[in-house]
Amino acid sequence: MSTTVLIVDDDKEIAELIEVYLRNEGYTIHKAHDGEEALKKMENLTFHLLILDIMMPKMDGMEVCRQVRKKSNVPILMLSAKVEDMDKILGLMTGADDYMIKPFNPLELTARVKALLRRANYQQASQSEGSSIHIQSLVINKESHTVSVDGTVVKLTSLEFDILYLLASNRGRVFGSEEIFERVWNELGAGSNKTVMVHISNLRDKLEAAAPGESFIQTVWGVGYKIEK
Repeated sequence: MSTTVLIVDDDKEIAELIEVYLRNEGYTIHKAHDGEEALKKMENLTFHLLILDIMMPKMDGMEVCRQVRKKSNVPILMLSAKVEDMDKILGLMTGADDYMIKPFNPLELTARVKALLRRANYQQASQSEGSSIHIQSLVINKESHTVSVDGTVVKLTSLEFDILYLLASNRGRVFGSEEIFERVWNELGAGSNKTVMVHISNLRDKLEAAAPGESFIQTVWGVGYKIEK
């Protein structure tokens, strides 16, 4: 089965440039030029990854990402001409897995796409004995890549799951932001503090919504994050 990617960008030249590089990797490509068109395509087709521009007519990329995350954990790579930290944080808070600034190197974008797809495929295929971790009411199952609290499934993105599993399988150990980034993203962690902070915040919000009053992830100020035994 071919890997199918949806490119969503109102700049047709950029969309076509990305299409050329990804088709050369053997991916099946579909394109949309505004947010509403993208959501309609997603109603009728299954995509393995979404490349999503932020600034678009009719519906911007942030809103598209929010709508997609209500139904799907498909990997999302966001694109933006904005370079401010807050724009990156807002993109990640809406549920994006990765973020690139325009103009970008098409070869780097291709590498990011491959990394996101590898992570998603690994999660689907991963199996291990005794893969369930139980912490209070929280159950993390690595084999099925599911998380539940008191039997209620908590929907996490692939990166959120990887962060949670890293902390939960090393209970009591404090992980700094750079180490979390290097082990989950498999990239150098310099300057990654804000990215990790946003993903931890989203993860906490989802867990606490499922288990009001319970706090699973602790912050060790100035050091990092941990899950206690």
